[in-house]
Order: sequence, then structure tokens, then C-alpha cells
Amino acid sequence: MALSESTFRLALIQLQISSVKSDNVTRACSFIREAATQGAKIVSLPECFNSPYGTKYFPEYAEKIPGESTQKLSEVAKECNIYLIGGSIPEEDAGKLYNTCAVFGPDGTLLAKYRKIHLFDIDVPGKITFQESETLSPGDSFSTFDTPYCRVGLGICYDMRFAELAQIYAQRGCQLLVYPGAFNLTTGPAHWELLQRSRAVDNQVYVATASPARDDEASYVAWGHSTVVNPWGEVLAKAGTEEAIVYSDIDLKKLAEIRQQMPVFRQKRSDLYAVEMKKP
Repeated sequence: MALSESTFRLALIQLQISSVKSDNVTRACSFIREAATQGAKIVSLPECFNSPYGTKYFPEYAEKIPGESTQKLSEVAKECNIYLIGGSIPEEDAGKLYNTCAVFGPDGTLLAKYRKIHLFDIDVPGKITFQESETLSPGDSFSTFDTPYCRVGLGICYDMRFAELAQIYAQRGCQLLVYPGAFNLTTGPAHWELLQRSRAVDNQVYVATASPARDDEASYVAWGHSTVVNPWGEVLAKAGTEEAIVYSDIDLKKLAEIRQQMPVFRQKRSDLYAVEMKKP
């Protein structure tokens, strides 16, 4: 069935990541083509889709944007006539490294570039210690892009824990938030779905996460379970741990109905509190 402008198909590609960058990019492109043949209009890759995830890998796999990996994404977005959220890659710019998401439009142009603003520096004794800041620098700006369907806001993984980022995006008119992310076997079962449902309900938006597939042999084992949540907090689609494409038909009429029935944006007490953007 043909979808109207108020509904569109979203696809999340839960890619199995190897240590061979060119293979990762080639396989990502083949999954993107498959998603497009199934009617997807917006497609997202996972965090760190062209490289293993880890501070020792970021310098080795880092590229400029535009560069080799993003050039391929631009070409496949144009070939498939889709909006492509390029997960993230380690980006090198002026001697610094960033965890960066590049978005391409149906004509292949770079529509948005988002650098992860909250770096994943955690220490859970006996479970997991990770310091992205050992090699990465944080971004310092928000990033949205427009489609014929809705405005989309971008975050990466750990960003999902920060409710303020999602609130800013909702204030700026986003109806879909996409977080490429790789939670792990400690934080995944505890918080992965909870955070997505929280951000969706708080802001009456759709929330989607694209994770790498799980590889138990990797130095960092991703949780998987790429997910789509609606503005009522219901999980519409969710992958297991294996490589997969997750599809969900996003219904913006449903979003409008929820906002009409429970008009929390109009009910906020701006005389008492505010979340404000300090810089664009």
C-alpha cells in the first residue's frame, strides 16, 4: 500500500561490524538498497558503522567528512532516493577526532552533520569502564534536518541520557529523534528501552535507535535491539541481537492526536522553569 505524506516507512540497519572498513561500508550499502526496495524513505545506520567501537580503533579508522565512507553514503542515498542517516563514524578534523553522524538527502547532498556532544565516560566497578574522551572531542552544536514528512533531530548513544537535548529538539519542531547507539551488556538491559520510551513520552515524539548487531568476540559487545518507539511510549518494532533491518511505519497523524489529547507543550509553566538553547 502507498503511504501518505503523514505516514512514512523508517528502516534501521542493525549491521554486523567487522574490522575491515571497506567491507562494513559495502555491506551497509547493500542493506540500504534492500531497505529502499521495501519502501523505506528514511534509513539509519548504527553508531560507528564503519569501524569497531573502541578508543584504540577511532584514530586508525577516522576519516574526513566528506571522505571515503561518506562519499559512498552520498551515492547510495541518491541512487535509492532516500534520506540516509549515516549512523556515525570516527571523524578527523583539524587534528581532533569526533564521533560524527552525517545525513544525506535523496539528491546525495550532505544535509546535516552532528558530532556527539556527550562523551561516553563511565565507570561501573566490576562491570564496565569506558572513556571516549581518551581519544574523542565533543561536538558543540545541535543538528536537525527537514524531510517532506517531518523534522528530524539527531543524537548519538550516550546523548539519549540527556533529556534536555531531546527537549530542545522538540521545541525546534522535531517529530522524530534518531539516536544511532551502541549500548553494552551492562547498560543495555538496564536502560536502553527505558530511555527511548522516556524521551518519546516526555516530548511526544517518535524515537528510533540503530545499534550494531551483537558480536560476542568484540572488545566492546553491543547490546543490539535497535528499536522504534511511538509518542505514547509503545515499542513499535525491535530487533534481536543478530544482524537485521527493522522497519516501522511512522504515523504523524497519531503524533498529532496524542499532542491534542494531552497538550503538555501548552501546559508547561514557562513562568517557573525553562530548558533553553545556549547556542544554535
